[in-house]
Amino acid sequence: MTKVIIAGAAGRMGRRIGCMVNQHKDLEVVGGFERPGAPEVGLDLGEIGGYGHSGIKIVDDPAAIIGQGDVIIDFTFHEATIKIARLAAEHKKAMVIGTTGLTNEELAELRNLSQNFPCVQAPNMSVGVNVLFKIAAKMASVLGDSYDMEIVEAHHRLKKDAPSGTALKLGEIMADAVNRDLDEVGVMARHGIIGERTDAEIGIQTIRGGDIVGEHTVYFIGAGERLELSHRAQSRDNFAKGAAVAAAWIASRANGMYDMFDVLGLQDF
Repeated sequence: MTKVIIAGAAGRMGRRIGCMVNQHKDLEVVGGFERPGAPEVGLDLGEIGGYGHSGIKIVDDPAAIIGQGDVIIDFTFHEATIKIARLAAEHKKAMVIGTTGLTNEELAELRNLSQNFPCVQAPNMSVGVNVLFKIAAKMASVLGDSYDMEIVEAHHRLKKDAPSGTALKLGEIMADAVNRDLDEVGVMARHGIIGERTDAEIGIQTIRGGDIVGEHTVYFIGAGERLELSHRAQSRDNFAKGAAVAAAWIASRANGMYDMFDVLGLQDF
């Protein structure tokens, strides 16, 4: 049985992860932590997560419980994630990271740290979204330069980063499929007199409002026709289930960086 510690255990994702881990036949929740001063510190992890009394108290210091687990699941904030990854590397504990908004410097540090522990890092752990990644890349490679490519993403009003990590990943794989660099051709906003759209650009536009869990639509727009690919998450459970599957998978892997294509066997899809 793989023992799991949940970072940000009282957050929106942390609670659903706790439920999904609790339901997984090969996983056991053994701990959870929150930021110092969080009102949930000291409360029962299972009761907070909605899966019943567990006898496990939420703590504010991951170092105090890291020895109890095999895998840390982290969907917190990019600055916190790197601190947790340093601790995981020190104690050689596996990680599953779904945090978005990681900077290039943080990703580089994470790759370096993963020499000391196995880590799954992905902007989205939904099975459906990872299939979407693969299909969008194939469509981009087939349609090529004859079609304009645009991405629109929508999330709840509390999301801190924009565009979403999923939208950026879509943009990256679509750009790669047509030999472009998203850093050079990505257009994240349009306003005012901007001139005609260039052939190379890939637009990524953001909507924030209400309690939208997550929606992503990819547009391939040609002369006289338009193709659309959409994924709409109706709850956070798909992401949490994916994280649980990743935790069970990563526990027995060698040190290094992995993604959900590895976990789901989609590398050659």
